[in-house]
This record gives sequence, C-alpha cells and structure tokens, in this order.
Amino acid sequence: MTTPEQRPAGVPGSDPTAGFPASTSSAPAGTTAPSAGGPPSGPAQTGPAKPARHTGRTIGRTVALALLIFVTVVLVLFVVFNTQNVDISLVFTDVNAPLVLALLIAAVLGGLVSALLGAVLAARGRRRSR
Repeated sequence: MTTPEQRPAGVPGSDPTAGFPASTSSAPAGTTAPSAGGPPSGPAQTGPAKPARHTGRTIGRTVALALLIFVTVVLVLFVVFNTQNVDISLVFTDVNAPLVLALLIAAVLGGLVSALLGAVLAARGRRRSR
C-alpha cells in the first residue's frame, strides 16, 4: 500500500479546495477552519451550542403547565366534595341547585364584572391621553 505524495505549498494541486468559493469549507458550522500551515485561530467546538434564550421560555412553559395541572386537580376535587344541593335565592324566585354550580356561576359573574371594569378604565385612560 502506498501513501499519496506530499506536494509543497503553492504547487498546483496541493490545495484540495482550490478553485472553490471560500464558503465551501469542510469545517463544521460554528467553527473556524485552520489557516494553511498554522494553528487554529479559535477554540474548536465539539458539540452544537444551545441557545440560552430558549431556556427561559422552556422554564416558563413548564411552570405554566404545572400550574394548569394543579388548578385542574383542585377544581376536580372542588366539584367532587361540593355535590350537595343548596337553595339559591334570586330576586324573584328561589332555585335549588348544586353548590358547585352556584359557586361557578358566581365566579364567572365576578370575572365578567372585573373585565368590564378593566375595559371601562382602559377606555377612560385612552380618552384622557388624547
């Protein structure tokens, strides 16, 4: 078995990338190709670099998912333990309904009132800033 002959630098055929654009390098993306006859100009990276900005997003999604699971479990337990019927006194009549239904209706109405109040305050703030 024979080895290919070594040609001195500057002799035609000594550079396998000669005649190709500089962008077609055999070095992996993110690393610097060594210069001819010299040591590498920068540190060699052995693996892909992980972007740090996605770490916060991933942590935020994990916390949101954990919070969603926790709230869902609490709501299911809330429904299971509040199955008794109660009398709800409306303005003109009385209604017999499950306690959980009465509490959920009260929570939804409270959310609507706070959303309407926020919308009114936002509209007033926009009107004053003109």
